[in-house]
Amino acid sequence: MSEKQPHLNGAYYGPAVPPPTKHYHRPGRGSGCGGCCCLFTLLLKIILSIVVIVGLAALIVWLIFRPINPIKFHVTDAQLTEFNLTSNNNLQYKLAVNITIRNPNKKIGIYYDRIEARAYYENQRLASQMLTPFYQGHKTTSVLSSTFDSQQILLGEDLQDFNQEKTSGIYSVDVKLYLKIRFRLGKIKTPKLKPVIKCELKVPLSSGDSTSNFTATKCEVDF
Repeated sequence: MSEKQPHLNGAYYGPAVPPPTKHYHRPGRGSGCGGCCCLFTLLLKIILSIVVIVGLAALIVWLIFRPINPIKFHVTDAQLTEFNLTSNNNLQYKLAVNITIRNPNKKIGIYYDRIEARAYYENQRLASQMLTPFYQGHKTTSVLSSTFDSQQILLGEDLQDFNQEKTSGIYSVDVKLYLKIRFRLGKIKTPKLKPVIKCELKVPLSSGDSTSNFTATKCEVDF
């Protein structure tokens, strides 16, 4: 005789069912990142990308625009009509120079956006002059003229060097050009470059109406 099962009214009285497991996200762990961390990483990637792009662009521009033949600078004439020392060691001078610039390239033109000429004696700056900007075309020669007329105190070794050179009448005067230039190929132009042109001269003292014995001098170009 089978046993009669009790009526359970639809309820389940078996083993207890465990509740569903809850997963908690802990900041700083796993694949996610905090807001500040993600922002910093994004900014770093952007900065690195910009640096790489600018570097590659600069390299490409330089490879395109670098002159096949270097620009040549010469001081073709220099007149030193006054270079006298007064009783209080004040050097009075008057120097005029002509500088030729030769662009031997067939396809590259040059913008001279800023030209500052400076004169030095024994590494002591005498005077400076701003010259007129200009554009130099392909395979052309341009001439710059500058005059330095002023006075400067000489002291110490500079005074001794002056007295030694006074005997020969030939003085060591340097002229430097501080430039801001751009190269042009067709319609494309490079960013500005800042070369320094160094001309180490040996200039004889002469009168204004006599022919100068100055020897033409090649200048160094320092980019």
